[in-house]
Amino acid sequence: QVQLVESGGGLVQAGGSLKLSCVVSGRTFTSYAMGWFRQAPGKEREFVAAIGWSGSTTYYDVDSVKGRFTISRDKVKNTVYLQMNSLKPEDTAVYYCAADFTNSYYPSSSPSDYGHWGQGTQVTVSS
Repeated sequence: QVQLVESGGGLVQAGGSLKLSCVVSGRTFTSYAMGWFRQAPGKEREFVAAIGWSGSTTYYDVDSVKGRFTISRDKVKNTVYLQMNSLKPEDTAVYYCAADFTNSYYPSSSPSDYGHWGQGTQVTVSS
């Protein structure tokens, strides 16, 4: 059974940084793409960033996070990271990591393509 556990969220002032981690367990003998999504109160879940199995293919939500957030992965540790810099109050949300075992090398920005999700970690950015 696949499990994803996020950590690293918290309260930070605008302009600050946080690094989220997501550890995957249970099916780590095969390749998979990973994504980060977020959901603010009253809003739909939205794509943030994704990374393919090799680590060389990454996608970002250009409008909101590109240039400030960086996704990376450590396949030895089965962990995906989201480094978030220059945080803004509008980045406040619950952040979820997700795994896609059906399309390992070309990560998707669609939540429906990801079959496994973590429980989420809260990120709050104060102004």
